[in-house]
Amino acid sequence: MDRRKFIQTSVERSLLLAFGLPGLSGGRRFNPMIGVCSDISNAALISKAGGDFVEESVGRFLKPGNGEADFEKSLMILKESPLSVPACNSFFPAELRLTRDQVDEERVLRWAETAFSRARRTGVRIVVLGSGGARKIPDGFGYDRAVAQFTGLLARMGQLAEAYQVTIALEHLNRQETNFINTLVEANAIVGKVNHPAVGLLCDIYHMLVENEPPGAILKAGKRIVHCHVAEKTERAAPGTNGQDFVPYFRALKEAGFKGKISIECRWADFDAQVKNSIYYIRDQINKTNQR
Repeated sequence: MDRRKFIQTSVERSLLLAFGLPGLSGGRRFNPMIGVCSDISNAALISKAGGDFVEESVGRFLKPGNGEADFEKSLMILKESPLSVPACNSFFPAELRLTRDQVDEERVLRWAETAFSRARRTGVRIVVLGSGGARKIPDGFGYDRAVAQFTGLLARMGQLAEAYQVTIALEHLNRQETNFINTLVEANAIVGKVNHPAVGLLCDIYHMLVENEPPGAILKAGKRIVHCHVAEKTERAAPGTNGQDFVPYFRALKEAGFKGKISIECRWADFDAQVKNSIYYIRDQINKTNQR
């Protein structure tokens, strides 16, 4: 290699390392969009604070339990919103049970299909399935039976979701919120059993922290993870309140090849006063992830 070629190659390698471009160890930069779980009425404030999107709730925004005229109000609000709504959470109300004797599967699937059809019309691409009350295992109802029932129903929902170009993100919830699917590892096993391209995982870092689940669980789940929620462990506080270190979890997401979005889902002490600092804090944690 002549001197000119050596210098050119050295400069190119330096630029790749500096900017985290593909081609060398370190791979691409970790740069997910950052949004906030909130009512769309807060979109202007979130946008001004530096947020990229709003994550709404299925019941409030897609309104699968309401008629078309009521849903069209959401369409009108969305049309005026400065931010998009690419994700919705709180899929099922607690009374629409997913695990118990004689689950009304047709009612569940009607609710799901209405949500998916409206999701497509609003640009929602991720529907988060947490719904701890709906999936709670009743007393005397065996775990294996619940898994079989839930995975069968989730597979049918996946078929519907795929038809509307929507992905279901199964969310693990800590034991204080439900008695079924409490860790990312458990959620990953469920999604593996379902084995459908429209059924993925939500990685909730708050629930991982509460359950003392290590970042390594993210690596095991890998590219099944399609979405992420984040909050501090103590009192589910807004990011930055107590200086929670999310970098180990973000690093695992980066190494797993995560290409989804991150939503702040927390308990706000003062939304208007905290949201800008929380978004900044998450971006700073992401920058630190790329520096380490």
